[in-house]
Amino acid sequence: MNKSTSTVGIREYVATMLLIIGVKLSDSTPALYFDSLKSAAWMGPLIGGIITTIPLFFLIKVLSLYESKNLHELNILLFGKYIGFLFSFIFWVYGSLVISVDTRSYVDIIATLYFVKTPTIVIFIALMVACAYTAKKGIQNLTSLSWIVLSYVKITLLLALLLTLKDANTFAIFPLWGPGIKKVVTESALKTSVYGDFLYMGLIFPFFTSKKVFSKGSWIALAFLTVEMTIAFVLYLFMFDYGPASLLTYPFHEVIRYISIGDFLTSLDTFFFPFWLVASLMRFSIYLYLSALLLGNLFKIKQFEYTIPILASVFLILGMIPETPSFTIFKLRDPLYELFSPVFIVFPLLLWGMAKLKGDFKNEPKKNNA
Repeated sequence: MNKSTSTVGIREYVATMLLIIGVKLSDSTPALYFDSLKSAAWMGPLIGGIITTIPLFFLIKVLSLYESKNLHELNILLFGKYIGFLFSFIFWVYGSLVISVDTRSYVDIIATLYFVKTPTIVIFIALMVACAYTAKKGIQNLTSLSWIVLSYVKITLLLALLLTLKDANTFAIFPLWGPGIKKVVTESALKTSVYGDFLYMGLIFPFFTSKKVFSKGSWIALAFLTVEMTIAFVLYLFMFDYGPASLLTYPFHEVIRYISIGDFLTSLDTFFFPFWLVASLMRFSIYLYLSALLLGNLFKIKQFEYTIPILASVFLILGMIPETPSFTIFKLRDPLYELFSPVFIVFPLLLWGMAKLKGDFKNEPKKNNA
């Protein structure tokens, strides 16, 4: 890892975040919100985005203080060799489970909606091979590629969502607070980890051209993602109503299978599918790279890129364990979100508190003056 040979600018960073978090509105994530929040599901990503501003603020403060260190190195510095290692190892284990579960979820989307005659294992192998190959290109190439494909992905997403307006039922938004204000706030907070990728981006902090890339880029990305996901959830609600929406495993793909342009342009899902697939490939390629990077930091593996194919094979094996999509979504993805949300909210505050106790913030004005 050398900052001088691999740097990431603000546009590449923002594009990366818009892809890896934004693509979640097209998988089974909306189903988790509609299942618990009913007609108020659209408030979930909005409240979650507002809550995310708190841990993100403290994460930026701490990472900006130690400009040359990534998240793992901060753990070691602030918590000590053993506790810091334990925290980083837990993050790696959690990230590995997320990759295994989410890749299986995406494979199920492809297998059940697009390639129904192709065995699941064949699709899974093809996806992991493609992700491993892309991940080995390095973080600079990954983020640059994210910037290149971002506009195509977002334009097709916008087109798909706009085409739903002709069949929109705006009364579906009532009752406004769904199951009640208390439950809406609680459930939204428990799913705040939908934005948890911001924490893992601390692993590539030394690769940024400056500390302002992470601070400004994170705020821009968070604002855009919060608005984007909220609007998408509102349109899902208008399209299906909360009852049917809670039963749909993949609302976005149901939308693109349903919409058409007049009587002569139907089956538009074949048009949107390639762009969604590219966004998904980018997401898991970046996840694979971060997993290998953290593993390399943990066990001092200098050429950590060589572990990417091995990790991809392990995630493939783990991902094939769940038997059904519904089990993957509600028995695995939902608990993973709820388990990590408190960690995502509290851990940056804990980092900031440890830095404050060590007195490192006293040197911040001197550093800024210098």
